[in-house]
Amino acid sequence: MNTELLPQNQLDQLKQWTTIVADTGDIQSIIKHKPQDSTTNPTLIYKAVESHKYNELLEQAIAENEGKGLHAGEGLIDSIIDSLLVAFGVEILKHIPGRVSTEVNARLSFDTAGTMTKAKHIIDLYEQKGVPRNRVLIKIASTWEGIEAARALEKEGIHCNMTLLFCLAQAVACAEAGAQLISPFVGRITDWYQEKTGTKYSPEQDPGVASVKNIYAYYKKFGHRTEIMGASFRNHGQIQQLAGCDLLTISPDLLSQLNADKSPLERSLTEKEAQSSSLQKLAITEESFRWHLNADPMATEKLADGIRRFDADTASLAQLIRTELISN
Repeated sequence: MNTELLPQNQLDQLKQWTTIVADTGDIQSIIKHKPQDSTTNPTLIYKAVESHKYNELLEQAIAENEGKGLHAGEGLIDSIIDSLLVAFGVEILKHIPGRVSTEVNARLSFDTAGTMTKAKHIIDLYEQKGVPRNRVLIKIASTWEGIEAARALEKEGIHCNMTLLFCLAQAVACAEAGAQLISPFVGRITDWYQEKTGTKYSPEQDPGVASVKNIYAYYKKFGHRTEIMGASFRNHGQIQQLAGCDLLTISPDLLSQLNADKSPLERSLTEKEAQSSSLQKLAITEESFRWHLNADPMATEKLADGIRRFDADTASLAQLIRTELISN
């Protein structure tokens, strides 16, 4: 046997079954780890810009908008933010073969029409840069309004990554709307249960891991084609437990840990096993969706908290841009 052909670390082993996605706005990390896809969000972009390593992209976004005749207020700032998000996406796409995810403003999470307008604008900006829409996923919060926006956008060939997803009802609604991909947040689910119970969970008993496994089983059992991308990991044990998931989006630190781990990795999720799940089909309407979400305090709290956090980081990014405009 030629041992040189065998995967030498857990990251390579994981790539046999799962598409690896880099969860970062740091382009150098993407170049280093060579993922298939990459995800961004307001927090990651803010951190990347704040580091001053990407001043050129910020200056480019400002220059693209200063000549548009927009008043030096929120309209100009919002336009610069959109250009900046796309500038990062375009740069990331130079270094990956797949797709980049770009998020709409969290303040649109309960505005279906506003989400659709913003998503189309982002796609237009990408297409103006020569990027086809099939290489972009628009990230939208998994509220009822966000899911309805995704339903309409998918029909126009604008593919969506449904984020801030914490329960099965959200996952089922996204799949039935035809969303391209969902991002269940493993770590944030676990954070909530650890805070409420005082329990430090092992990877095998981790409630965030269990939630994704449940969604995976449901999708495969009932033939949903929406892709499942586990997200928001706290340790590489959580990732190990989800080996075999369609995609996993992983921070650079955890990618490095997996790359350094030479121990064998077993596949945890398979479609064959999912077919034998005892899960029953959920009937999802707007009323039942809202009821299921309301009945799950973890999902309700973490969805609201996630929207607030992304909004706060967008506000921080806006303030950074204002400071840059003043200094110029």
